[in-house]
Amino acid sequence: MNRIERYGLIGDMQTRAHAAADGSLDWLCLPRFDSAAVFAALFGTQKHGARHITPTTDAAVVGPTAAAERRHRGDSLVLESGRRTLRGTARVIGFMPPRDRATQVIRIVKGVAGEVPMASTPHPRPGVSTILTRF
Repeated sequence: MNRIERYGLIGDMQTRAHAAADGSLDWLCLPRFDSAAVFAALFGTQKHGARHITPTTDAAVVGPTAAAERRHRGDSLVLESGRRTLRGTARVIGFMPPRDRATQVIRIVKGVAGEVPMASTPHPRPGVSTILTRF
């Protein structure tokens, strides 16, 4: 389990998501902060729900600090995470635009150098808050 200070934050002023250094969204309540969690791996394990955007197995990540290249753009909640592999470098940009209807979690993958095959794997667990009360 990651420590809370290792997470990046994206949000839309009505809810938020916590992004791990490896590209996984490990916490998200929908549609608001006080709703049940859809992703809750932050307080449990991956079986509690997460969404991964990571290099595929044929593009192994280089070194333990490769995913730590992360920052917010200026004073915004737009989060950029760098991913270096043996074959190249990619950047994942994540944000949640302010809304008046449905929640949107936008994740953009940009190639920086070389080739980095990426995979997006959602594992939602709606209503996981009932599971977390057992901790």
